Amino acid sequence: MNNDIRIQMLVVDDQESIRKLCVAIGTSLGFDCVQAESAEAALAKLETTSPDIVLSDLRMPNMSGLDFLDRVRTLLPRTELVIMTGHGSIESAVQAMKLGAYDYITKPFRVEELKLVLQRMEEKVRLVVENQFLRERVSSEMELNGIVGSSTRIQDVLRMVARLKDTRTPVLITGESGTGKELVARAIHYRGSLAQRPFVAVDCGSLVPTLIESELFGYEKGAFTGATKSKVGLFQAANGGTIFLDEIGELPLEMQAKLLRVLQEKEVRPVGSNQKAKVDVRIIAATNRDLEAAYREGSFRKDLYFRLNVVTVHLPALRERRSDIPMLVHAFLKRACTRMGKAISGLTEEAMERLLTYAWPGNIRELENVIERAVILSRRANLGVEDLPDLFRANPVDLPRTNGGGASLVDSSADAEPSLASIGLKDSLKTPERDLILKVLEEVRWNRSKAAKRLGIHRSTLYHKMRQLGIDE
Repeated sequence: MNNDIRIQMLVVDDQESIRKLCVAIGTSLGFDCVQAESAEAALAKLETTSPDIVLSDLRMPNMSGLDFLDRVRTLLPRTELVIMTGHGSIESAVQAMKLGAYDYITKPFRVEELKLVLQRMEEKVRLVVENQFLRERVSSEMELNGIVGSSTRIQDVLRMVARLKDTRTPVLITGESGTGKELVARAIHYRGSLAQRPFVAVDCGSLVPTLIESELFGYEKGAFTGATKSKVGLFQAANGGTIFLDEIGELPLEMQAKLLRVLQEKEVRPVGSNQKAKVDVRIIAATNRDLEAAYREGSFRKDLYFRLNVVTVHLPALRERRSDIPMLVHAFLKRACTRMGKAISGLTEEAMERLLTYAWPGNIRELENVIERAVILSRRANLGVEDLPDLFRANPVDLPRTNGGGASLVDSSADAEPSLASIGLKDSLKTPERDLILKVLEEVRWNRSKAAKRLGIHRSTLYHKMRQLGIDE
């Protein structure tokens, strides 16, 4: 597991001095720590946070540590818990263990004693998450509900899916159009404990402004002209499951206010009705806009932004994960051939090079459309440049390499490619190809067979290209 993923810890104790000590110890270990002065306050925090570790006192006012532990195990079954007590006894220790506590520590404790317990818990948390991620990865060969790729950035997305799938925390998915935001939302839902519950997807950008409220919240018979019978809204249809609000940034300000009330009160009022209906749904929202900039400009409510932006999953553009293009191409090729009853084994090297050097402003959706079109029109065993759209048949140096706003896709980051205008045609083709091959080789620790498989080429071709491009381990 990536060690840059920070452990989240919640400390629950009615004594401020104990809370501060535990937070200081957790912070020294690199944990992100929050604290609560009572079990009730802690349960309120669990509505918006999902800690990896909970450190709780055994005796607190109103609700005991054992009752609190039982509630936490129900809400967050994968969270690890440690019980602290100044009234240590074998009976309470055994009872805490039976309820699922990881360990038991008696107050007053030494700093090093608590540190050791927390370090053991951290190791267990990381191993559990890593093993879970690896099992899901192996079972689908890096394909999770349609998400295909092995690049570092996509692996990070898959790890986030694994961590979020069993929580009810609001999730905001960001990324350009065509990057697969709905696929990630569906992966979070169908890989988790809500998989058997409803998943309702709503395209906020396509809703008619005058009908948005009735679509989301439903309406009563006679509420407006044409309402000949009552209709349940999309929120009620998703009750108990997940509602996916795609392009949330397109909602009018008036609807944003009503949506905020639904999120806060967990109830909806159908149009034309005086009665409210309770709804229990997980919210996953998505946008291709910068919502932070939007709320600063006044086109998006600040309070709604912070309500939705509890956890953010960012999907990289396809041009930022070029090493995944060969894997995506072959996945789309296989899918299209199966659907159309064709037998096309792959792409020529020249065709693959054209795909690798293109800017892909439409991202994965555009790539899939290109491959599907090529399969429909081709009568060859391998797709060549001539099977691609006219755009790809142009001189490679003329392929679009800027985004929709005209700004260069090339930047000053470590992964940036040299400007095509500043180098010759031959080098302009070699530079991105060399970077891609190097990146894949490093990801597979220079295993040539694995690298060739990921690149979609024969191993001998890879050796030839490595010599040609001067790549040496």
